Amino acid sequence: MVGKLPPDLLEKYVFRRIGKIDNAVIVGPSFGEDSAVIDLGGDKVLVAHVDPITGAVEFLGWLAVHIACNDVVVTGAKPRWLLSVLYLPEDSDESLIDKITSQIDSAAKEIDAMVVGGHSEFTPGLNRPLISMTALGITSKDKFVRTGGARAGDVVLMTKTVAIEGTAIISSDFGDVLLKKGVSRDVIERGREFIKSISVAKEALALADAGLVTSMHDPTEGGLIGGLTEIAYASRKTVEIWEDRVPIAPETKVMCEALKVDVLKLISSGVLVATVPEEKVLEATRLLKSIGIQVTIIGKVLDFNGDLVTIHRKDGRVEHIDTIHVTDELVKLWEEYKV
Repeated sequence: MVGKLPPDLLEKYVFRRIGKIDNAVIVGPSFGEDSAVIDLGGDKVLVAHVDPITGAVEFLGWLAVHIACNDVVVTGAKPRWLLSVLYLPEDSDESLIDKITSQIDSAAKEIDAMVVGGHSEFTPGLNRPLISMTALGITSKDKFVRTGGARAGDVVLMTKTVAIEGTAIISSDFGDVLLKKGVSRDVIERGREFIKSISVAKEALALADAGLVTSMHDPTEGGLIGGLTEIAYASRKTVEIWEDRVPIAPETKVMCEALKVDVLKLISSGVLVATVPEEKVLEATRLLKSIGIQVTIIGKVLDFNGDLVTIHRKDGRVEHIDTIHVTDELVKLWEEYKV
């Protein structure tokens, strides 16, 4: 088994074993809610999130910062503090440490956050470096956004193009595989540049500050569909989308076709998914476009009908997703090619 623990194991062994209940915790461990929200007293809350980066090598430090911070900004909080835990293979040389920490420093400066602690070690048995990053931020108690806030009748928006992170990772970590399958070096190099668009801080904070969203999510493992199942599950709703409305970059399309990857299930950090009341959609789209963010309406939120996500595929099929556990296509690639 590779990837996130399935819901039954989380429920059985994780969510029931959380120590002493603290009444200051507003949002704790639950399906779909990636960040904890803790009452600091007065009108402030602390937002905390931790995330590992295990399926990427080339951009490990950069991704670690932005992926963790993305799950803070979707609550409406601006990340301020970071703590990293870096696990290195025993035979790692100094150049690898230099590369990863340089990326962490650059990404933290881009997001205006500070690394305030952590841990680094050479770990027995590893064949590639791993990292776990914690991000912390503060926002107002009456302004934070829950993943589980979507309402029936809301419109589903997404920013940019699908599978941004997946495109960058495939380009860097599967470049040789792509070349053998006829993908041009130019396309691969352009795909590597997608890593620069991995943050959703700009659009998430703008929407939250304007009070235009009922929920927001950064679709990581499981891709766009995985992110939508988490919104649906946490909100106790059904999300209906149309595949032909989902924007896809040419580079992403070429790579996914070459590798026979379902682009909707490919890790998609860099994409912000938001649910917006119908009467606020025009204002939300105008706001995003005014700050240079591409935005597309891809679906709607319904009362729960048994599906978490209903997908109208381009070929006319209707796909019904009734589980929150969506296996990411990147996991399949690692298993198949073992690069």
